[in-house]
Amino acid sequence: MSIGHTLLGLLESGPRHGYDLKRAFDEKFGHDRPLHYGQVYSTMSRLLKNGLVVVDGIEAGGGPERKRYAVTDAGVTDVQQWLGTPEKPEPYLQSVLYTKVVLALLTGRDAADILDTQRSEHLRSMRILTDRKRGGDLADQLICDHALFHLEADLRWLELTAARLDRLREVVTK
Repeated sequence: MSIGHTLLGLLESGPRHGYDLKRAFDEKFGHDRPLHYGQVYSTMSRLLKNGLVVVDGIEAGGGPERKRYAVTDAGVTDVQQWLGTPEKPEPYLQSVLYTKVVLALLTGRDAADILDTQRSEHLRSMRILTDRKRGGDLADQLICDHALFHLEADLRWLELTAARLDRLREVVTK
């Protein structure tokens, strides 16, 4: 995820302080990985340096000054271009799980056990996501669906690999 573009997009609704940006980000996108304050302020500093935001106001308080940021026209254009650029699909051609299966076969370990353990972990994760989805709002349901679909694809791969394990052993141990 591009944190900079996300913060710029959040600023399109109006100027905000770093604290407000963090809170909005965490509420909309950071359920599982909230932003650290340092990440917000370092990103805002970079966006400021690049002319994508400006300081719209500074408030003095009991602690450090609170800067209020606003997105510039260049920042809006940058977000528009980012939104219009498709994400590169990730083909997962360098899978850690595939590496573990092949190494197990090469070293005489039980690759089927690795696949079974991974299948159990995937099913556990799917149960957790399904429970979360039932209790979540639409945004949470959609992000859970995204994760569940990926886990389902992984499960299909696990089943296919388990069915081909003997052939794979022959190929990799030649």
